[in-house]
Amino acid sequence: MLPTPEESIQNNQFNIVVSRVLSIEDITWGEPKQKHLVRYRGKLLTDSVIAFDQLSKDLQPLGVTPQFRMEQDSHSITLLSGVFKPSPSNPWINLALFIITLFSVIFAGALYAYQGPISTDTIQMFQLLLSSLITGVPFAVSLLAILLAHEFGHYLAARYHKTNVTLPYFIPFPLSPFGTMGAFIQLKEPPKNKRILLDIGIAGPLAGLVVAIPVLFIGLSLSQVNKLPLFPATDQGLSLEGNSILYLFIKFVALGKLLPAPFSYGGTNPLLYWLGYWLTGQPLPWGGIDVTLHPIAWAGWAGLLVTALNLVPAGQLDGGHLLYVLLGNKARRFIPVILVILLLLGVVWSGWWLWAVLIFVFGRTYAEPLDQITELDPKRRGLAILGIILFFLVFTPVPLTVIIG
Repeated sequence: MLPTPEESIQNNQFNIVVSRVLSIEDITWGEPKQKHLVRYRGKLLTDSVIAFDQLSKDLQPLGVTPQFRMEQDSHSITLLSGVFKPSPSNPWINLALFIITLFSVIFAGALYAYQGPISTDTIQMFQLLLSSLITGVPFAVSLLAILLAHEFGHYLAARYHKTNVTLPYFIPFPLSPFGTMGAFIQLKEPPKNKRILLDIGIAGPLAGLVVAIPVLFIGLSLSQVNKLPLFPATDQGLSLEGNSILYLFIKFVALGKLLPAPFSYGGTNPLLYWLGYWLTGQPLPWGGIDVTLHPIAWAGWAGLLVTALNLVPAGQLDGGHLLYVLLGNKARRFIPVILVILLLLGVVWSGWWLWAVLIFVFGRTYAEPLDQITELDPKRRGLAILGIILFFLVFTPVPLTVIIG
């Protein structure tokens, strides 16, 4: 079917504009009414970042978006019908969710710090907790400072690169250990290239850790090291927070001990003991010593855990962005490996089974940049590798162990 005169003029415009940045070797036209208008193959005449910016600017008046890809040894430019016009956000929703989360986290902090009388009457116990809400403020301020730093790290990096993004959406989770399931921001348009995707993805975990680590040190300075019982007490629960490599190190620096310190290593090599304890949370250190976390320390520990969960290298999590910018589409090959590891870890902490389901359902798509020809520069490649290393340092195989006597 021959193109109409109007289509011929438009096609000629496309050819002229694209030829300014690409030595065209092949042209494949899309079908009428397709979003994919035309695909050009050839060699870029200039740096890919400059070429993409120039072509985007030239095509915008025509209502067209370019997409850069590598096809074997050739550069490919696909022209897509339409330009991204992000719809406006409603900041009142963000504010409302933050306020609800604030009260939810304060209540969780009060629940953690509560040392008053215990009532079997649910309503009366709830009233007692409400009367001591002020005790939850240190935990809430500390945890929300970490979460805000994390999310605004993403937000400010996106705004710096002129990428449209929402304000953070906080997720309240009343009557949970933290009072929240964290927060997220949403990209309202694809990132321009892998460099920008990396900057946005890594900014959150780094900003969060910049706040979480000092918070944890302050909290540990306010915490006490106590002796653990030889046996679980009857009708009394005991919970032990999990350990990441970084958390163990911070406790050692702050308190001078690897905690929880067992009563005896039982002839086991200490290195093997700690490796096993880190991976499985076993054996339980009855009769040893451990730190009883001040609410601020509890918030700092939670900040490390949130960072680890975000750095899981799958899908559109921060870790998924890091893996994608390093490996491109090959990152998808790691999804089955990640799922198997999570299923195995579920044997020692059942929460990983839920994470495996979530990643299987939602974690197989990646935030693909429009320009996939532009690779990471050496500094950013090093930063991406640092992000992967950080994941292993903050990952907690057994986040929480609860013992009921």
